[in-house]
Amino acid sequence: MTNSRFTVALVCAVALIVSAVLSAASAQSPAKRRVTPVETPATVTQTINEARNDTARIMQARIARSTHFHDEQGRTVYVDTVTGEQWMDSTALLPVVKMKYPLLDAASVSVDIWDPLMRAFGQDYGLIGFGAEVSLHNRYKPVFELGFGQASHRPSGNNYTYKTPLSMFMRIGMNYNFLYNSSPDYQFYGGLRYGFSSFKYSVDDITVGAPYWDETASFGIPSQSASVGWLEVVFGLRVKLWGPLSAGWAFKYHSILHESKNTYGNPWYIPGYGSRSASVTGSFSLTYTFSLSKLNKGVADEVIKSDEQPSAATPQQSGAAVE
Repeated sequence: MTNSRFTVALVCAVALIVSAVLSAASAQSPAKRRVTPVETPATVTQTINEARNDTARIMQARIARSTHFHDEQGRTVYVDTVTGEQWMDSTALLPVVKMKYPLLDAASVSVDIWDPLMRAFGQDYGLIGFGAEVSLHNRYKPVFELGFGQASHRPSGNNYTYKTPLSMFMRIGMNYNFLYNSSPDYQFYGGLRYGFSSFKYSVDDITVGAPYWDETASFGIPSQSASVGWLEVVFGLRVKLWGPLSAGWAFKYHSILHESKNTYGNPWYIPGYGSRSASVTGSFSLTYTFSLSKLNKGVADEVIKSDEQPSAATPQQSGAAVE
């Protein structure tokens, strides 16, 4: 009985000591200060202002409340479920159209027989033109054209003859094939050209009459030098005839960009351009095409070889290596 009383007294003493120690520790630690946040107009609108310029967050919120579908061009069109408005994400990239044909697809040479045909029907100016073209992906087609022109023109009812001796002209530009992922046998294209010619011209047999004296006098304008540069807009169609041979028609609109000053006025005929008064003309060409696929195959083989991982040697290769 005495021992149990002693045990109870000891437990109570220990509890009192522990309680005293905890009370002393809490009295020594400083009291924590409570801060109540103060809301001002600036803190209230801060979040709104930050979100207003956050395009990514705005777009995500708009997409979250929208449904979507794909249009005929494969673009994603969103429909706002709240307002019913349709919209497209301007930051989304459209899929890149893959090129069906290689970079170096083909090369072509052509002859323009439009002027020879027109001269057969009575035209008294023009001669012939030649062209060279490289096909890139069957889409972009750099073009270089070279030709010759000549004129001997006496207008009906007029008393002079305009002459231009054999002169050379050139054009340089590019075509864009709108059917680039279709068969190269059929092409519909548009293009631009810059043309230039430096040539000479003269006006001969100018006849002036004097009715009172019943006499006539003849004179001429001596040979003049001229240079002209012009711009052409071209739309054309080319179709395959047989094998590498094709025929093409083109519609051309051209306008003079610059020309030299001449003492006796501007030339009437410009080689490669035609009559300066005609802003619209055409061409009819026969074209022979060479394939450049072998050049692309060599490049592709090098790429494939560089990408291949070394494979395990066969027993015969191993034996050859040992020998």
